[in-house]
Amino acid sequence: MKIFQFLILIAFLNISAQPTWQVAPNIISNPNGQRFDDVFFIDETTGWAANGFYASIYKTTDGGLTWTEQLNEADIPGNYYFRNVEFLNNNIGFIGTLNGTFFKTTDGGTNWSEVTGISPNPNAICGIDAVGASTIYGCGAYFSPAHIIKSTDSGTTWSFIDMSSYATALVEVLFIDEMTGFTAGRNTNGGLILKTTDGGLTWTEIYNTNIPGEYVWKLQLLPNNNDILFGSVSSVGANPGQLIKSNDGGVNWTSLDAPETDIQAVGFISETRGWMGGHTTGVYETLDGGQTWTNLNVGNNLNKFFIINANLAFASGTTIYKFTEDTLGVEESTFTEDKLDISIAKNPIETTLSFTINFPSDDNILIELYDSNGKFIKRLSRDIILQKATKTYSFNISDLASGTYFLDLHNNSGRSSVKVIKK
Repeated sequence: MKIFQFLILIAFLNISAQPTWQVAPNIISNPNGQRFDDVFFIDETTGWAANGFYASIYKTTDGGLTWTEQLNEADIPGNYYFRNVEFLNNNIGFIGTLNGTFFKTTDGGTNWSEVTGISPNPNAICGIDAVGASTIYGCGAYFSPAHIIKSTDSGTTWSFIDMSSYATALVEVLFIDEMTGFTAGRNTNGGLILKTTDGGLTWTEIYNTNIPGEYVWKLQLLPNNNDILFGSVSSVGANPGQLIKSNDGGVNWTSLDAPETDIQAVGFISETRGWMGGHTTGVYETLDGGQTWTNLNVGNNLNKFFIINANLAFASGTTIYKFTEDTLGVEESTFTEDKLDISIAKNPIETTLSFTINFPSDDNILIELYDSNGKFIKRLSRDIILQKATKTYSFNISDLASGTYFLDLHNNSGRSSVKVIKK
């Protein structure tokens, strides 16, 4: 009987030790649930998190149990939106922003300085990847133009690569080694992935969704297998987002419907088990390679999964989330989703589409029009908002046929669609 009870106890302990997604404890205050756009770990214990709207960087040295604020908007002049954080080693790290400024630290994040000397100066850095001992790649921007920056000396000097002949926008960069890597975004045909084998000198398109207006938003290589590549396709309107996967390094691709249209984050720990999430969802899990998805009811407004191993991972959204065997025992705060305040002057519309947007702070915005099926019609405007403002926009749409359309607004905080009817 005692042996039987012992076996039951062992079985119970094995079951209870299974890792789950949980809210990271002791995370910093985040008024209004503003998005953490990125989380990065140099090893199992030391990592950093970037809050976009508040231009804040936080560091942990105990695997996300406690976090220390290292930088916020009060420490640097001007208004910034922090898009990503990446470290080359324990000391040298970088912050990409959406405001034409790039930051570097050489002391683990205690002090930060602006990176200068890149010509032309990139208008934004949407993705960063450090690879090898001293090489860093960056890319941008989701609102165009498309460019790559590169350093081979730990960020001391930089080269600028004009990518406008390949893409209209780039949001992700991911390298296998110093010479071979990928970048993703979109061109006039649709969401795309490009590959280089010569350190960024030349690029080849290896995937395109062929739906104008879509982005390939995030890329992930399966740990310990560089042939297996995952991506998230962010769509608009009636089109579902997509999980895309290649088993041969990007030569061939398959796609499956994702849990939401504006999907962004993707992370897998095996060929069959992984997670996705986006602006309107938390963590969705698949155990069959994306054929089906289960809502885990954890997280919100996800942008990034950072996989460390099969039992440890992190994600960024309205706070930081941890996939762990430990029981963290933290309840997630409830936030009201922060969307653009948009007011349509008249709907249905006859000849002029007029609307007002209240911007709570500086911003970048793409204003585009799609038909009822999610087909891209045209870009109406790209606007840079320098400070808190209320702006009115008017566009002549007399050339459009009567019907239903989606006004798509893509800004620093996300992507919103408003249905409009043309008489």
